[in-house]
Amino acid sequence: MDNARISIIGSQESPDSEDESFELVTDGIYTRGKDFTEISYLESEMTGRAGTRTTFFVGDDNVVLTREDGSSGDMVFSESKKHHFIYNTPFGALTMGLETKSIVKNMDDDGGDLEIRYILDVDNLVASRNKFKINIMPAGKSAGNGGRGGIEKGESGQCQI
Repeated sequence: MDNARISIIGSQESPDSEDESFELVTDGIYTRGKDFTEISYLESEMTGRAGTRTTFFVGDDNVVLTREDGSSGDMVFSESKKHHFIYNTPFGALTMGLETKSIVKNMDDDGGDLEIRYILDVDNLVASRNKFKINIMPAGKSAGNGGRGGIEKGESGQCQI
């Protein structure tokens, strides 16, 4: 399957602010190879990254999130391991730590589910606890919100990955 309907539900808990959540339902590309799975889609204006291609490369032991706009380094999710990446802000670049708590995969040639739970930190101070739930199905199928495309905002109205 190449053309896919991708539903991403995310949540973020921060020590210094209200919890945030979002849902993104969009069309994208889902490709399964012998040693990898690729989930790719274009961001919208609502995410603040309009036109940016975001891709998840799912391997046996890790998941790598890349963005083609170069706004940050690759986010590497490896269960029970910590990785670092650069995150650019209007005020300069930050080195962030990413500690993956769990990766749950249930995917086959027809799509499936991917869930990632992780903690982000700056200088070893927890910035947020995060979760992605990604569902992939053939394009044209109804997703978790009745098949509507686009983004639904959570309580805070923030839509960021």
